[in-house]
Amino acid sequence: MIKENKRIIILTTLVTLLPMLAGLILWGRLPEKMPIHWNVSGELDGWAGKAFAVFAIPGFMAAAHLFCVLCTSLDPKVKNQTRKVLWLVFWICPFVSVLVCAVMYAAALGAELNVASVVTGMCGVLYTALGNYLPKCRRNYTVGIKVMWALEDEANWNATHRFAGKLWAAGGIIVILAAFIPSTQWTFCILLAASIIMALLPVIYSYLYYKKHGKTD
Repeated sequence: MIKENKRIIILTTLVTLLPMLAGLILWGRLPEKMPIHWNVSGELDGWAGKAFAVFAIPGFMAAAHLFCVLCTSLDPKVKNQTRKVLWLVFWICPFVSVLVCAVMYAAALGAELNVASVVTGMCGVLYTALGNYLPKCRRNYTVGIKVMWALEDEANWNATHRFAGKLWAAGGIIVILAAFIPSTQWTFCILLAASIIMALLPVIYSYLYYKKHGKTD
């Protein structure tokens, strides 16, 4: 997989590292202590040195990106995977890296940001995108709802991912709407609750499908 997709892997890695270039361009305007963490009340409670923020955070995201690509390439079922799902694997870390660093730089330069709303909205967009891709995900060991009942039965896998796709798309829209709630704590509570529900319900659905239909493969 890596050989066939070498150009897109290089491109997405460069996009993941793009905040480093932005940081160098803004270097003279950035403070020595950079904001990197906010609590559930939306209050800034974590700082890091400028060099760490500019180089280490995008570098970590690039390492995570390449690790995801490597794990996907080692999957024995990767050749059966759809191109759309592979593109999700290629672009998810670049998307997160650019948006996270954009928030960090904007806050460092004094922009008035509701970080809770920005992060929640970003998660909502990501969840909605995942919801649209999950039904297209073919059985594999790296991407999707990887519980044993689904991995051992293609019918269970397909049904579980159709259910998960609808759930994640709907959950993503709810999370996006939550980003507009004035209360920061309520915004984060809705994000957390939606994330837990979207993680657990497909697992329960897959188990109940197995109990009802057994293994059909």
